[in-house]
Amino acid sequence: MLKDKTICVLGAGRSGQAAAALALRLGARARLVDQNPNATPVDGVECVYGEVGEGAFAADTIVVSPGIAAEGDLVSRARAACADVVGELGFAARFVPEGAKIAAITGTNGKSTVTAFTAQLLEAAGLRTFAGGNLGTPLSDAVAGGPEDGWEVAAVEVSSYQLELPGDFAPSAAAVLNVTPDHLARHKTLEVYARTKCRIFDRLPPDGVAAIPAGEPLLARLAADRPGRRCELGGLPGVLVRGDTATLEDGEVDLSGMTVPGAINRWNAGVACLLARGLGAPLEALDPSVLRGLPHRMEAVVTSAGVQWVNDSKATNVEATLAALAGLARPAVVLLGGFPKPGSRYQTLMDPLKARARAVVCFGEAGPRIAESVRGAAPVHEAFNLNEACELAASLARPGDMVLLSPACSSFDAFRNFEHRGEVFRELAIARTVES
Repeated sequence: MLKDKTICVLGAGRSGQAAAALALRLGARARLVDQNPNATPVDGVECVYGEVGEGAFAADTIVVSPGIAAEGDLVSRARAACADVVGELGFAARFVPEGAKIAAITGTNGKSTVTAFTAQLLEAAGLRTFAGGNLGTPLSDAVAGGPEDGWEVAAVEVSSYQLELPGDFAPSAAAVLNVTPDHLARHKTLEVYARTKCRIFDRLPPDGVAAIPAGEPLLARLAADRPGRRCELGGLPGVLVRGDTATLEDGEVDLSGMTVPGAINRWNAGVACLLARGLGAPLEALDPSVLRGLPHRMEAVVTSAGVQWVNDSKATNVEATLAALAGLARPAVVLLGGFPKPGSRYQTLMDPLKARARAVVCFGEAGPRIAESVRGAAPVHEAFNLNEACELAASLARPGDMVLLSPACSSFDAFRNFEHRGEVFRELAIARTVES
């Protein structure tokens, strides 16, 4: 399909390597370009690492990995040298199996969970399903396997970085779950960030689901001239979740069989039902009892001495922690802290902490600032690190309570990433079971 073509891929990370592998499978010559001289070599691929000369851009198509800013110098040079410059997602979209349909999910918070839930519902409805994109497996890997590995439907998580150069990416249903200040070092303003997110709708068919949250004027304005059939998350037409019922335009879905904790996950399941219906899953085939949560997202780790330990390490900003607190059905000792993100308004946690927290334990670099911001909402304690925070939480929690790690901060003061932080929390929680 790409025989005798040269495909140059900027960025040798996971997405870039997947795009290069796809190019090779389709008969092209592949070149990986990365300014990191120590990037990993790839068999069968020409690798240009370190200083990038103009000859590196000699190609029929240049594919840009999500980690490389579309407005940066490297992409500017690429545009000057090549007429066809596209992101990894858009490049992969050119080779999606004929007739396959995609549900695309983006947003600041919740997109991984909604992507996973949508895929689980589609699979349980009997459809051959791929789940990935920004979540796990790049789309390039999903289209590289050939017809024998084909899929009918896909749930694809899409980041704002991927939407800078979306190319031919054309979902049949798409949702922007929410937009709050994040990644502003790259996007500069909330307006630009939100506009980039709304590119997910650009190639929807006229009857495709285009879902945005109800009552969000910025997203409503930015999505107004995009194609698709507008649906509201939190209203009708769209999906309205109340308790254990998700109401869609054409009927209701019973959520009472879900085992994933938290009201936020009922909402996530409702959105997933809307998107699954948008890809053709029958209403009667939607079975929320099959849904399983992702690690580090309201993950029930263990119950020890009557106390449930829940890992929500993926809550790296205040808005994600607010969503976690809103869904609590039992008193909680809440662990907050880590590396502070610019513009974080920890004082907005006051009201939900007053309503649901037995105690708050603040730790890490942001700990003192958070403690000052939420003092008075509940008894506030300070710890040096996560280990000390868990020791304190265990002493404060009562049988029937929850110990909830939902930090409202990134993890980079003490951990490699939020996954590492969540794994350490999981180990500490399980160790308490062994001790008891």
